[in-house]
Amino acid sequence: MHYTHNSAPTQFIDADGVRYAYRRFGTASGTPVLFLAHFRAGLDNWDPAVVDGIAQHHPVILFNNAGVASSGGKPADTVAGMAQHVITFLLALGLDKVDILGFSLGGFVAQQVATDRPGMVRRLILAGTGPQGGEGMAEYIPEVTRHAIQEVPTEDNFLYLFFEPTASSQAAGRAFWERRHQRQDTDTPSSMAAMAAQAAAIGAWGAVPAANRYAQLKAITQPVLIANGHNDVMVPSINSFIMQQTIPNATLILYPDSGHGAIFQHHAEFVAHANLFLAK
Repeated sequence: MHYTHNSAPTQFIDADGVRYAYRRFGTASGTPVLFLAHFRAGLDNWDPAVVDGIAQHHPVILFNNAGVASSGGKPADTVAGMAQHVITFLLALGLDKVDILGFSLGGFVAQQVATDRPGMVRRLILAGTGPQGGEGMAEYIPEVTRHAIQEVPTEDNFLYLFFEPTASSQAAGRAFWERRHQRQDTDTPSSMAAMAAQAAAIGAWGAVPAANRYAQLKAITQPVLIANGHNDVMVPSINSFIMQQTIPNATLILYPDSGHGAIFQHHAEFVAHANLFLAK
């Protein structure tokens, strides 16, 4: 059966005492693309236009980290802990080589996996994300925090956090919101405990280290595609440039009239760019 983002069944696998939730579909052959999601996001928080566009050419795996949404276990409160869960999950599936698409917090985790287990990662896509200790990442401005920590995030929260205040970007945001809510069999919402743990991890990742600020980026040897919007209010867009300048083999795309959710606003262009990058 040919599954899509909205029809692929949720599956579970047990490893090291944790029951991980995931969905796996797309092509039958090729290097799997593991999707690592943003703050508080479960399996449904991806844009079907992005996931299905990549699944037409690659196997894809959507994943809930421990304690997030429908996954069991205790949520990790460090990026390193989240990365270890990713590695445990992939080993449980019998996968020794993947491509990773990490969005926002998922991009932090993707960087950590790529440095902890470099032989496991073939190619890396980092979207709407930034490096450890990046510019303006030590803390969020109050308005961003207010929108991000709502117990039940609304369309207005996403429109503020992910899209520019222009009419065109907001219209794209509303279209994304509609696509995102088409699935009937929905994932479990993430708990407030998961939110607290992830917030702690984000805060620690954003803190500027006393020395060797971007040393981890220099250790990422895989080919990397970096994508973001012109004005990301959550992870300032300058961090995308810093990553491209510091990672040895990185390509940068900044989409116009867009913010944190640029890959959802410009989904057709991003899918074309991602598939071209992954096909190499």
